Amino acid sequence: MTRKTTDIRQEEIKQAVLDIIYTDGLKNLSTHNLAKRIGMSEGSIFRHFPTKQDIILSIINDVQNDFIGQLRNVSNTEGDPETRLKNFICATIEYLTANKGITMLLFSEASHNNDAALKSQLQKIFNSQKELVSKIILDGINAGTWDNQIPVDNLAMLYMGIPVSLNIELILSGGEFHTDNYCTRMMQLMLKILKK
Repeated sequence: MTRKTTDIRQEEIKQAVLDIIYTDGLKNLSTHNLAKRIGMSEGSIFRHFPTKQDIILSIINDVQNDFIGQLRNVSNTEGDPETRLKNFICATIEYLTANKGITMLLFSEASHNNDAALKSQLQKIFNSQKELVSKIILDGINAGTWDNQIPVDNLAMLYMGIPVSLNIELILSGGEFHTDNYCTRMMQLMLKILKK
């Protein structure tokens, strides 16, 4: 049997953290439950991450690199602002659906532990999303496609509600969720606000 690399083990640990948070709640995230979930000893977990906090920070780094990186690519591409906005919203929904538990982790862990480092990282993620979606909206306004009377900051905040409402939908639906339909509905709502 081939031994798994440290990178693979770390990914398994992080995914198990998200799974536990999503299925059992943050209160049940313990190293004992984590070890049981992935079939490792608690000591093995600590060989890959010195503390539980290091696991959380690594997940947040992944969000910054993978999720925000993907949104940055969408925001900065050339092309029609409407297509870019739809791709941006759909990328948000797809990422959060594929990484169930991420929203609960980010908000709960930072506020529950009143951890300055976590709050700082969460603030960076939050601000990046707002800036990137604002860029797309401003591009559409500058192109004359969308209403220039729209308060861009307020609309960016409305976009920020998508992850929260998505999280509620995921919890209430037991994970059975159709992202295409949700993406279309959110895009239609945004366009109703943006259209002249």
